[in-house]
Amino acid sequence: MRIGARHHFTYEDGTFYRPVGTTCYAWNNQDDDLAARTLHTLSGAPFNKLRMCVFPKHYDFNANEPPSYAFAPGSASSSGRWDYSRFDPGFFRRLEGQIAALAKLGIEADLILFHPYDRWGFADMGAENDERYLRHVVARLAAFRNVWWSLSNEYDLMPWKTIADWDRLFKIVQECDPWDHLRSIHNCRPFYDHGKPWITQCSIQHGDLSLATDWLGQFGKPVVVDECKYEGNLPLRWGDLTAQEMVNRFWEGFARGAYVGHGETYLRERDEIWWAKGGDLVGGSPARIAFLRSILEEGPAEGLEPANLGKTVHAVSGVGDSYFLIYLGSGQPAYKNLTLPEGRRYEADIIDAWDMTVTRAGGACEGACRIELPGKPYIAIRLRKIG
Repeated sequence: MRIGARHHFTYEDGTFYRPVGTTCYAWNNQDDDLAARTLHTLSGAPFNKLRMCVFPKHYDFNANEPPSYAFAPGSASSSGRWDYSRFDPGFFRRLEGQIAALAKLGIEADLILFHPYDRWGFADMGAENDERYLRHVVARLAAFRNVWWSLSNEYDLMPWKTIADWDRLFKIVQECDPWDHLRSIHNCRPFYDHGKPWITQCSIQHGDLSLATDWLGQFGKPVVVDECKYEGNLPLRWGDLTAQEMVNRFWEGFARGAYVGHGETYLRERDEIWWAKGGDLVGGSPARIAFLRSILEEGPAEGLEPANLGKTVHAVSGVGDSYFLIYLGSGQPAYKNLTLPEGRRYEADIIDAWDMTVTRAGGACEGACRIELPGKPYIAIRLRKIG
């Protein structure tokens, strides 16, 4: 995978890639049956990127031990629970098999190399062991074409690592990877400086997708809002979005020229919640995300860039003057006034993001025009040049 045009991605052969991602932080550290069920679910889902942690996760609804660990057990000579100088080949063989299985499904593996959700000591191994671990992981996994490196999830929740530490660790990943895979880092609150040269794309946690346009301008790199909160019913503010609001955030981000990631947090038996352990998807947003993906794939085979069609339209992007996608969010206007490029005529489609319908909006539009709307939330307008 490569960065193509300024804010977008391409495969090595130049084919455009549009990330439509989801999060299963710990699916790969579950038992074989549950991991197989996750892969089966992904085979019928609209997602082509998966965020996942190398290390196991200790957090709410994540209390089980993984089948294996990255390191060999410690001994009297190593003076600790783990011997950080000895890696467990079985752990890495299993991880390699999972990455290969994702590749067969056309899914990029966005590998999170560090995270703070820990009870085993992996989040704070010390500089020497951190570096040895990174060199080993990159040496073993860089040959997979579908690997991305996410240096950390919520890097700012590990105060024992300074910005200088993160910079140093990024340089190790970059220097050890002969194939130069994509590199990012994910925040809880403050952003890491995504303008640094080893960052290839912005990986962002934020609930306000209207800011995506600003981030594109600020960093000049692809913006992937990997975490905009999750669809679910957890008693936690980050895990209780309705399906409608998850879909709303997807459209808002994509219509601004950015990319957005999904996650699902419905309470399930045995705490088999998609965002962490994988298993089954039960929410209402994946089908609508598939619809959005189909709308985008019907459009230009290149990335959308922020555009301007008048003061009353904010979430809009396009390709030159040939194609525009406008999203109107949770409002319900009865019509919209647009200012279209001079001397151009367009056919307009009204897209219902929730009901998943597309309706032609009367005759051709040109210049200063008014488009009648159904007066309901989650409506988009697609404009395609016809002359």
